[in-house]
Amino acid sequence: MEPFTTHTGIAAPLDRANVDTDAIIPKQFLRKIDRTGFGVHLFHELRYTDYEGTQENSDFILNQEPYRSATVLLARDNFGCGSSREHAPWAIADFGFKVIIAPSFADIFKNNCVKNGILTIVLSQEEVEELFQLTASDKGVEFTADLEEQKLTAGGKEYTFDLHPFSKECLLKGLDHIGWTSQFENQIRTYEQKLKTTTPWLT
Repeated sequence: MEPFTTHTGIAAPLDRANVDTDAIIPKQFLRKIDRTGFGVHLFHELRYTDYEGTQENSDFILNQEPYRSATVLLARDNFGCGSSREHAPWAIADFGFKVIIAPSFADIFKNNCVKNGILTIVLSQEEVEELFQLTASDKGVEFTADLEEQKLTAGGKEYTFDLHPFSKECLLKGLDHIGWTSQFENQIRTYEQKLKTTTPWLT
């Protein structure tokens, strides 16, 4: 996982509330256990008019220019609700999104995003509405997310956001939870050796 510091990219407005993980990546595509190849199925039932995914829905935002190359996703309330499938952030990352902005996220989805190097930014309803208006008036506008400063810049205006310190550290260092734990491998090994001598009945 690559460290996240700052990112600038085109923002795609997805004007839907309560987008669940089945809408993000439908169940029929959950057969793989590696993290690649899911981007083509992202928002499958919204992007395509046929089950096989061969006919694009021209009305869907990601099938329009310049949003085919968008790396920032602007969404509405309760994004990522539904099941806990980690395939949802896998698909989002595989498509190319680095940042998601919404008034609220489902907790499990939000945590899964951190594990996959995706920054989720929570702003107020009023701020998100302002950003939707900006994308409507300036198609293809770029947003810049600065994780260290916890600031989002768009249309010449800055927005500040909160983020849990642990999530921030993991994103800045490019670590998932296993990677974060591995930082303490020496301490863990020392502790395990100590257990063998002080409490051998436990080992």
